Amino acid sequence: MIYTTIQDDNTNMKELLSKMLNHEELSRVEMHDILIGITEERFPTEQIAALLTGLQMRGISVDELLGFRDGILETGVPAILDAERYIDIVGTGGDQKNTFNISTCSCVVLAGAGYKVAKHGNVAATSVSGASNVIEGHGVKFTNDIDKLNRSINESNFTYLHAPLFARAMKFVAPIRKNISFPTIFNLLGPLVNPSQPKCSLLGVASLDQMRLYNAVYQKLGVDYGIETSIDGYDEISLTGNFKISTNKYERIYSTSDIKMPVAKASELIGGATKEEAIRIFDDVLENKASESQKNVVIANAAFAIQVYEAGKKDILECCDIARESIESGKALKNFKKFIELNS
Repeated sequence: MIYTTIQDDNTNMKELLSKMLNHEELSRVEMHDILIGITEERFPTEQIAALLTGLQMRGISVDELLGFRDGILETGVPAILDAERYIDIVGTGGDQKNTFNISTCSCVVLAGAGYKVAKHGNVAATSVSGASNVIEGHGVKFTNDIDKLNRSINESNFTYLHAPLFARAMKFVAPIRKNISFPTIFNLLGPLVNPSQPKCSLLGVASLDQMRLYNAVYQKLGVDYGIETSIDGYDEISLTGNFKISTNKYERIYSTSDIKMPVAKASELIGGATKEEAIRIFDDVLENKASESQKNVVIANAAFAIQVYEAGKKDILECCDIARESIESGKALKNFKKFIELNS
């Protein structure tokens, strides 16, 4: 897509805000140009705050989300990996469940099973421990050095992309987001701005409304994807009840019995009160010492990621077996130690 640049910043932004007040949607190009203007500090803080508030009150369209995504990737640091196919498992966050690092642990299990993973993440925003907290807690040093990132994914099947090193645009809106203190379009962008732009992704969302939005977004992006939500509001497969999966191959509601697993205890999925507790649970899973609920929830999320990676060619029960074997054989742990060695 070819973008033009906003010429008269103040007038143009006022016109766009007027369109929003008239309940009109902004185009992908307009949103891209706004994001570029924000990074070049061409708009008053009040106008940006008004834009974010108006979008949140009216509801965000697919093209509006994609326009901001385009701008963030354009102004950020790219991570061009030399692996042909790899996946990310990521949640939108904000479900207020404070679970342990299920997505990150599932990524490690995938890598142990031989699948390449480029995990994009950050420190915790709504829980005790985010992906970056648990990765850094193992002594990993974050980098955007492409040679180091490529060596990591090629030698351990796993590389980690710490979001602040890549998405330069986010620092320009951080003070505004903090001051308005409610979710904005930027809360929806995290899963879409992996700087390596993987060809397949497993995304966890906390509601069916978000599932519908991301479905339309991923269809426009043309990637292999899976979107998962637990009916009781987790932004991942929690196994605490039924869950829904939507991919570019199928859409289905599953019960835990469909994947031969018992209902999980919600209390066992909590990540603890400190980052240290969250890391201990993470390690317990990889060392095959976790509770049944903790272990199964990682296996389930990893299994659906494997199915997405395989473009739907493997049955989900086979994918569960692959994920379970990665843990129980010690491959996931051994591979993670190799990743730490490469990145410390």
